Amino acid sequence: MVLDDLSTGFREAVLDAPLIVGNVGDTALVERVLREHDVDTVMHFAAHTIVPESVADPLKYYRNNTCATRALLETCARAGIPQFVFSSTAAVYGTPPGAYADEATPTAPINPYGTSKLMSEWMLRDLAAATPMRHVALRYFNVAGSDTGGRIGQSTRKATLLVKVACEAAVGKRAHVSIFGTDYPTPDGTGVRDYIHVQDLAQAHLDALDYLRAGGTSETVNCGYGHGFSVREVLASVVRVAGTELTVREEPRRAGDPPQLIARAERIRQLLGWRPALDDLDTIVRTTLEWERRLARTPWA
Repeated sequence: MVLDDLSTGFREAVLDAPLIVGNVGDTALVERVLREHDVDTVMHFAAHTIVPESVADPLKYYRNNTCATRALLETCARAGIPQFVFSSTAAVYGTPPGAYADEATPTAPINPYGTSKLMSEWMLRDLAAATPMRHVALRYFNVAGSDTGGRIGQSTRKATLLVKVACEAAVGKRAHVSIFGTDYPTPDGTGVRDYIHVQDLAQAHLDALDYLRAGGTSETVNCGYGHGFSVREVLASVVRVAGTELTVREEPRRAGDPPQLIARAERIRQLLGWRPALDDLDTIVRTTLEWERRLARTPWA
């Protein structure tokens, strides 16, 4: 069962489960859904996720990402939900020294998006100490790619994620791609990120579910591959896979962007038995490009 207010999502993306349109902060609705569907585990994905927007409109992020999560957790605790899987973010680390972050790296977010998610992690931690609820918090690094079967993909209007933006440019949906910051202390001056294919991330959630249902304790783990690519390297992959050049504009840095952020991701493999299958930049780009070509033929609403 999927609960979504469709503010950024699409009915077409819900393939194999009933869809209930509503907000996770609606406690009466959530209470009814949990009861009627005999739920034992909640996977909480709902959030605003655009870093520059969070800097410009922080209260929007605290209202949706933090306050709505608090309401959801209260409802789950009252209903006796024993297990909870939470979509967190590598943005909780801010700018770690040396670019790499493991789960013990101090959290020091540099934007309201990261702070809003970290506050939710704290609520989960404290709730786990006070109640029987157990949880896994998955700290996503940069999610990209689309379903390898071509069924669904990211269709967000005015998307900001680099791989999608570049693939939109490759199919003619955008006139250019912007590089925000070319003077970072990185090998080519552009930001470096750990890109993880969305299908491997989905598998991490299933592994977390299996872990909790087997009696696992509350844990927080990184979701990344453990290596990074610069903005220029990503754009080069798009050119290589698409077989077309891109018009690239160099812009100033965006507020809230760290120079580098790469996962130390041994723990998720050890704890959850996670084994990524799509750890390849060209594969991430290829699946995104295939989805953009499909959208160009048959746009979602």
